[in-house]
Parts: sequence; structure tokens; C-alpha cells
Amino acid sequence: MKKVTPPDKTKPAGKINKPPFNWAWVYVIILLYLFLSPLLSGKMAKETTWQQFSTKILSRKAVAKLEVVNKERVDVYIKSSFSKDTAFKEVFKPIFGNGLYYGPHYTFNIGSVETFEHHLDEAEQAFSPAKHIPVSYVTESNWLLNLLSWVVPFVLLFFLWNYLMRRAGGVDGPGGASIFNFGKSPAILMEKENSKVTFADVAGLEEAKVEVQEIVDFLKKPDSFTKLGAKIPKGVILVGPPGTGKTLLAKAVAGEAQVPFFSISGAAFVEMFVGVGASRVRDLFQQAKNKAPCIIFIDEIDAIGRSRGKGALLNGSNDERESTLNQLLTEMDGFGTNTGVIVLAATNRADMLDPALVRPGRFDRHIYLELPNLTERTAIFHVHAAGLTMADDIDLTMLAGQTPGFSGADIANICNEAALIAARRKADKIAMADFGEAVDRIVAGLEKKSKIISAGEKRTIATHEAGHAIVSWLLRTVDPLVKVSIIPRGKSLGASWYLPEEKQLRSKTAFRERLCATLGGRAAEEVMFNEVSSGALDDLEKATKEAYSMVVYYGFDKRLGNISYYDSTGQRDLSLQKPFSEATGDLIDSEVRKLLAMAYRDATVILEENRALLEELAALLLKKEIVDQKDLEEILGKRTVGFKYFDLSDHEIYN
Repeated sequence: MKKVTPPDKTKPAGKINKPPFNWAWVYVIILLYLFLSPLLSGKMAKETTWQQFSTKILSRKAVAKLEVVNKERVDVYIKSSFSKDTAFKEVFKPIFGNGLYYGPHYTFNIGSVETFEHHLDEAEQAFSPAKHIPVSYVTESNWLLNLLSWVVPFVLLFFLWNYLMRRAGGVDGPGGASIFNFGKSPAILMEKENSKVTFADVAGLEEAKVEVQEIVDFLKKPDSFTKLGAKIPKGVILVGPPGTGKTLLAKAVAGEAQVPFFSISGAAFVEMFVGVGASRVRDLFQQAKNKAPCIIFIDEIDAIGRSRGKGALLNGSNDERESTLNQLLTEMDGFGTNTGVIVLAATNRADMLDPALVRPGRFDRHIYLELPNLTERTAIFHVHAAGLTMADDIDLTMLAGQTPGFSGADIANICNEAALIAARRKADKIAMADFGEAVDRIVAGLEKKSKIISAGEKRTIATHEAGHAIVSWLLRTVDPLVKVSIIPRGKSLGASWYLPEEKQLRSKTAFRERLCATLGGRAAEEVMFNEVSSGALDDLEKATKEAYSMVVYYGFDKRLGNISYYDSTGQRDLSLQKPFSEATGDLIDSEVRKLLAMAYRDATVILEENRALLEELAALLLKKEIVDQKDLEEILGKRTVGFKYFDLSDHEIYN
């Protein structure tokens, strides 16, 4: 298989890559402001106090003049004759160029002008009147500093606001690079050069690939269709359970056709602002027209495509979502033409979509992706195991047989989990046991060997699981049993592992025998201890649902007859009324109780007739904790032609 290389990068549709803003300029402005503030405010003079000034400077008669600035501080100018005095040497250091700094040389703050004048008069009493120091009073106003003090905060607020707006509606987030771009489509555009996924990377979807191959052919060679008057479907909707590869298949279509690929989630259209969803739909299709031919992929389209007007009271329907859906309907098949634009959509709930959305002319083609069968699972295992370092005895076909009902995502998880388990035990290669442990962990949860279980509880668990094993082994239509374990995993204290056969139909006998096997654990507890425990909670839940489906859905009950209350559209889930009357509901409850009671009685009969086998298997479980198929065959016998199965056909309630 070809190794897939992820695209180097993606970008929002219709966005032009602009160089990011250089925040270094903001830091430069702040530093300049902090550096120039003292310079522009005239505070380069040396700070001193009145006491130091009067004792060390004024007493030496070194003061040329004093300036009282704004009645707050006094600037001291030293006589030039003292410039070479060592006491003042640091003051006369050139500051700008080679020139002399002429002052002020010292500065000190004053409490009030009156106090300063009083102290100065006292200090000058020893001076002659001619030696008194001239004092001037000035008022300074630094216009540049005042301007910066107003401008710089606004500049910083602007940059902060711009930064927050970019974060609020970032390039990868809804609405583009600004809070004012909510109406723009947030779809991710993958250019055709970056579309590396092809059909070779998609395993297990052969029928679906055949269906979408026609779209690829149209995008590559549209003339071969248009010359005959044919029209390619405008929309293709992929429906299937989670993990079946809907998104991967859409990427493969874009990779095979080598066209631009717009990817968006259905939830990305709906915002808290009115009209945003419809605006984004318009913007998306406008960008797609400019890039035509191209593909628009809308994942989880049921977020905006739910039926309008149905169950509005329950599902909280609002006008914004409906207006978004209306705009999508118009864009896909309205008066405007979308030549060369094909819409792919994926959903798990096709029954909830609006009929106007899935009609011919919009989504003309529906492709149903089912869980992979044995052959498809084998191919998927080969794809995901291609990059793993495995032992030579790994049988991927056997692994595919042990994982019925697993999706492609589940299989990818198994391969990754097996690699993690092997790495955890410091192995050079992944062994078959690692894959088995990975399957067990994904199905039942992490093994919890540290859980404290008393000896009595352990015996009850062993008896319970042995009951499941014996009843299922002796009933013909129950799936083959692979192993039984009493090691706690996840929320369960023990488990019986079956290998389900891939069947499309199940008979009435298969249903009732499965019910009997499900209740075998609780029946074993009663047979051995004459008492039951709470460990059968999960079994009771499964059995009740199974019996209910037999009566209500499949028409297996004689008293109700051939009637089914199953709703394939899913719309009945939103209804407040049951589809049957109260009397019919009472009858359904009664028949379900009868089915469960008879299944429990049959399981008890089987276990009482095989009590010795039950005790032997429970003892083996207590000893080994895990019993595989080989051990089961040694105790119970091999299930082959001629094996003595237990027959339930003699009970009238089942017929």
C-alpha cells in the first residue's frame, strides 16, 4: 500500500497569507518612552537632599544659582570654577558629545517655597550680601512629554485591542482573522497540490468507491458527460456509522480528481449572531465558484440539515439554524448555478435530515457505508499494519475474523494499541498476543489486576461466568465461545468472549437461545448458592432489550401477531405519544416478562442437568482465571456434527 503523507499545510478558504505583525516595534516604543521620560522631564541632575546640599555644596560657596521649578523642586547650578574639583568630578562628565554639561547639576525636592526660603536665609547669614545666591522661580511645561503621556497609552490600548480581536476570531477560528469577519466562511481549503489521499489509501469500501468514481471522472473529463446531455449529481451524501471512513472517502475523491477541496463542519455555520450562518453559506459557495471545478465537503451536516418544524418543542429549533438551511437549499438548487461545484456531505443520522435537502437536484445520490465484512476488515488491517514492525507469525486474516462489527477506526485503534502494548513490554516486534490484548482492552477495557476481590466474590464471579459458558455451549445457535475470564476489565468483573458469525438474518430460535445464554450467569448463581447477586445487572439490561425487540419490533409474539412498532425514520423519537395504546403496552410488558421468565427457567434446567460440569469449569476458572477454547472442549466436548445440544422447541410460549 502507498504510504500517505499528510498535507504540508492548509489555509482558510479565500484568505491571503499576510506577514504577521512584528510585536518588536511595540516593545521598542515602550522602551523609548521609559528611557526618554526622565531625559525630557529634566531629571538628569543628581538627586540630593537639603541637608547634603547645605553642608557639602552651599557651605563651600560652589553654587552659581538656584531655580525653583514649579514650586516643587530646586535645581542647583554649580560654578564652572569647581568643574575640576574631585568632589564634583562626576557632575561635570560630558554627557552629549564632547561638550560640557552645564546643568542643572543637582536637584532636590522641597515641601513648600516658604520653608525653602527660610532655610536658605538661615544658611546665608554667614555670607556677605554680595555673596548671596540668586534664586529664580520658573514654571516648566514639557509639551513632548505631555504629548507622549497621552499618546502612548492609546497606542498600547490599540495594539492590545487588535491582539485580542485577532485571538477572538483567529485565522483558524470561526469568522476569519477579525471579529468583524463572522460572515466569512471558515472552511479549510486544501489545494489540489496537497491532496495526497487516493482510493489506494481507502480499504474496505469497494462499492462506495465505484459510486464516487463517476464524480471523479466528471471532474477530470466533464466533456464526456456533457456532450451526451448528462448532468452530474450536484450533491452526494455519505451515510454510515461512526468510523466507517466517510471523511477519508471524501478526501480520496478530491485526491483522485486533483481539484481544490473545501472542508467544513456543519456546526461551524451556526453562531450566536443572527444571519451569520446564511452569510457563511453564501461566502463558501462564492469561493467555491471561483475555484471551480472543486469539492465542498460538509461533515456532520445534520447539525444544520435537520427537518424543519418537526419536534421544535423538544429539539430547541431556532430561526438561525433554519435560515442557514434555507440558504444552503438555495445555493445547491436555486436560481443561481454552481457549475463545477460538487457538494459531499457526511452524517450518521440521515433519518433526521430535511426532505428538501435530500431530494433529487440537491443530494441526488446517497451512498451507504456499512461496517466492513471479513474481507474488508482484512484489507483494512493490511493498510494500518503497513507501518508496524510485526512478528512473522502475525495472521491478519485471523484478526479480522476475531473483530466482527468493528469499524475502520476501531481497527486502526487496535493496531496502535498493539504497538503500545509491545513497546510497554520493551519488545522488538509486535506479537500476536499483543493484538489479542489490544482487542480485549478495546472491547472490555483495561485489565485491573489490582482490584481487591474477596475469595467469596471471586467464587461467585467464576460460577457466573461458567454458567454463561455452559448454557451458550449447549445451545445450537449461540455464537461460538472463544474464552472465559474472571479478571476484572473496565467496569466488568468477568467476561465471556464470543466469536459472532456474520449473519444478515436471525431466526426466532436464535433470539430465544441468546436470551437463555444471557441469563445463564444469574441462573448459575441460584443453582450453586440458592441466591443471586447484583453482578447480573448488565445481563438483565441486555436480555430486557432483546426481549422487547422480539415483541415490539420483529413480530415474534403470538398474542400481538405480525405487527411492528419500529420507526425507520426516527421521527417518532421526538413524539410525546407512544405508537400503541395503554392496553397494548400492558400486553407487551406481560409478554416480555413471560419471555424472560421462560428463558431463565430453561437456563436453570440446563445448569441443573450439568451441575458437575458447572462445578468443574468454575474450579478451573478459579485456578487459571482465563480459560480458552481448548480447555472448554476438554470439559464440555467439541461442538461438531452430532454434538448433543439442548432443544428449546418444546415450550409453547416460544412457538
